[in-house]
Amino acid sequence: MATSLRLPQLDDIQALLAQPNPHIDLHLENFEKSTRNFLKAVSNYKRRAIAALSERRDQNAAARKKILDKCQAVQAETNQCKLKELELCAQLEREKEERQEAELAVAGYKRRLSSLKDRISEIDAEIEQYRAIVASLQREKGAERATLNSFAARAAPDLTACEKYLACGFEGIENERILIRFYRLNPTDQEHESSLVLDVSSTLYKVMTSSPTLPSMPILVDTLNTTRDIFNFIIQVRAAFKAVYHTDL
Repeated sequence: MATSLRLPQLDDIQALLAQPNPHIDLHLENFEKSTRNFLKAVSNYKRRAIAALSERRDQNAAARKKILDKCQAVQAETNQCKLKELELCAQLEREKEERQEAELAVAGYKRRLSSLKDRISEIDAEIEQYRAIVASLQREKGAERATLNSFAARAAPDLTACEKYLACGFEGIENERILIRFYRLNPTDQEHESSLVLDVSSTLYKVMTSSPTLPSMPILVDTLNTTRDIFNFIIQVRAAFKAVYHTDL
């Protein structure tokens, strides 16, 4: 902070000398004359001193202003540096927090990556097991298909003869079921078909549906499961369907 310059204070004698007609009544004429001469010299000295002091004051004021301006510039630059320092500290703190968060995230990703790698290894092992199982099943299926094709080749003539003799057709459908169609049973409509769906997925045969419905179907199925004679079962079902149409006449 700039301080104001104090003007020099004069003591009592100086204040007395500063008067227009300084006078000290000593009741001595010689002393009065000497005093007047002294006061005149002091007055001249005073004027010179005041002029020198004024010049020096102006110089000091200019130097002081220059120093004050420089201090203000330095203070402003210092304040800017302090603001930049605060901003840098805040930025460093933010970067520190971001780095800690990033390190935590990276550690979490590393753990997840390690877990995923372990899981991938387990899945790869399972895939290899499944591939081995699939290859084995494909070999077994190929062998079964070859066996079924062999059986089908041997059974094809008998099946054709059976279809021709019984006027019926056989068709395999989903879930190990056989659709059996009977033709030319309705004397009023030779194109009309009678049918049933036979489930052969287990050791006990089951009739899932029939058209038309036969009241005697449960008895026929029980006989089939007892005798295991499916050829005779088809003959009996055909006769039962035919009896239904003849009853309606």
